Amino acid sequence: MRQSEKMAKSLIKRPPPLGDEVYNAIYARLMSLKIPPGGRISIDSLARDLGVSQTPVREALSRLEEQGLVVKTHLMGYSAADQMAVERFDQLYELRLLLEPVAAARAAANMSKESKKALAKLSQSIEPGSKMSLTAYGHFARKDQEFHELIAQGSGNELIRECLARLHIHVHLFRLFYHAHAAQAAFDEHQTIVTAIIAGDSEASADAMREHIERSRERFRPAFDSGTTDLPLLLP
Repeated sequence: MRQSEKMAKSLIKRPPPLGDEVYNAIYARLMSLKIPPGGRISIDSLARDLGVSQTPVREALSRLEEQGLVVKTHLMGYSAADQMAVERFDQLYELRLLLEPVAAARAAANMSKESKKALAKLSQSIEPGSKMSLTAYGHFARKDQEFHELIAQGSGNELIRECLARLHIHVHLFRLFYHAHAAQAAFDEHQTIVTAIIAGDSEASADAMREHIERSRERFRPAFDSGTTDLPLLLP
């Protein structure tokens, strides 16, 4: 074994930055609804619960505010964002059906081989397990958003990418309720999309993306049809 390889193996793995750990902890609480929609967020209480100072908590909340998961109100502080209303849900899917099949078709034609490989690697890396914890479910939601953003970026249409990125679609959808089947179904549909994009088949890519979005709407619509978004955990 070469000396450089020995040195690389001997290096101590650095733990993730404290700020990232705090962000992930608060993110998981929001995604699992442990911090309910509209609920007030006490920086002091979070700092005590997590055993950290207020500084990384404030930094994490600023990041979450950018994602639309928390809201900062003057003189009142932070609170968890409200759940989307059914009207916004329907409008969101109407917009997705207009933009994302086009993005997928263009990505099939425009993405480089390297970008297509990166898309396939990302898709494979987020395969859900048979038992998914709430923390893992939140992680899948973030990776799901990254998957769709990579396709939008690969389309070469900057306006489509910017429009979809500002909506933070996937984080808010997965926050509606914990639906373990949704992750596996989305993963399977992603594979169909990736296969079509790698093949450079624009029509098949658009069709696969359209079907994925329509099925996603069917998975999450019961959160509103039942009259409440506070559904029980839907386990396999």
